[in-house]
Amino acid sequence: MNDKAPIVFYYGTGRLASLRRYRRAVLQPEFYGPQELGLLRADGTEPLAYLSLSEDQGPPAPWQRPQRNPDWGGAFVHVGHPGWVEHILGQARAAIDGGFTGLFLDTLNVELTFPEDLPHLLRLVAEVRSVPGSGYVLANRGFGLLPDLAEHVDGILFESFSARWTDDGYGPWPAEILEGHAKVAEELPRYDLELFALDYADTPGLADFARRRAALFGMHCVVSDRALSLV
Repeated sequence: MNDKAPIVFYYGTGRLASLRRYRRAVLQPEFYGPQELGLLRADGTEPLAYLSLSEDQGPPAPWQRPQRNPDWGGAFVHVGHPGWVEHILGQARAAIDGGFTGLFLDTLNVELTFPEDLPHLLRLVAEVRSVPGSGYVLANRGFGLLPDLAEHVDGILFESFSARWTDDGYGPWPAEILEGHAKVAEELPRYDLELFALDYADTPGLADFARRRAALFGMHCVVSDRALSLV
């Protein structure tokens, strides 16, 4: 019997003893080497490498757009740029070769920023999926890519489904946003994928609200802080 919790999202370093309590752990690949990943795998924890598919935190590059993410500072990219495609595929191959057993695909909601990039993004997801050994692939949102996205991933994460962080702290979404999220969540079971929620909370009451609401829609909920430093 596997008594591990389903998944954790942890963007810090180390903490192997705590990470072993989970079946899967989404990690920043630059923080974990083959030896640490091997220890996790040996204890039954599958490490998933974080990949950002539409934003670049690196130095200036020809695929970057002038616009930047106001929250994290990364540059938005031209997703279909050949250099960006090869950059991402190189990251995916390096993560798998380094000991990760799967991939977590972030920044998929380009329908809100550059909708013209949706076809390019779907092709990039398919190419990432085709990397040998890509293993378990989890998508963060990406609702603008459905239903085609479902053919290339094993699970969907609904980040900030019920609770969010703001400049003033943590709290639930306004009622109209919660209703909109619910309508999206009601459609997700049709794709027969694993479903997760990731919510942000700093009180037991808000955390309990997020977990109970996610459960109503068939999602396992992970509660963390803005920096994803909890494990």
